[in-house]
Amino acid sequence: MSDTTELTRSAPSDVSRDQAGQSARGTTITPAVDICEDSQGVTLWADLPGVTKDKLDVRVHDSNLTIDAEAVVPTPANLRLHHAEVREPHFARTFVLSPDFDTGKIEASLQDGVLKLTIPRREEARPRRIEVKTG
Repeated sequence: MSDTTELTRSAPSDVSRDQAGQSARGTTITPAVDICEDSQGVTLWADLPGVTKDKLDVRVHDSNLTIDAEAVVPTPANLRLHHAEVREPHFARTFVLSPDFDTGKIEASLQDGVLKLTIPRREEARPRRIEVKTG
């Protein structure tokens, strides 16, 4: 994790109980992102270590882009866990998209714990050169 990653502890009302009956507070991590913009659109990279495709949910609704994921941190069978700061972290982050972007053409890929989202601009929102005539 980078120094800019934010941790948020759930409120006490969100305390759940595990199979042994012990309370466990959920931890939500705001993933660090890099965003690059050009005339074609925006590319977003989000750090999601330990997240697999089946535990990842990316949605767009009413111009809100939401990333929601659960990391899987396996413990080897021959080891006993004595201490864990974040056992199975939950990642969540939401972005508001401008109407200039075509949400129907967003592409997503996940590789080595990094989610890459390509968000293209609408054709009419892309810059275009206007030819000037003389005479």
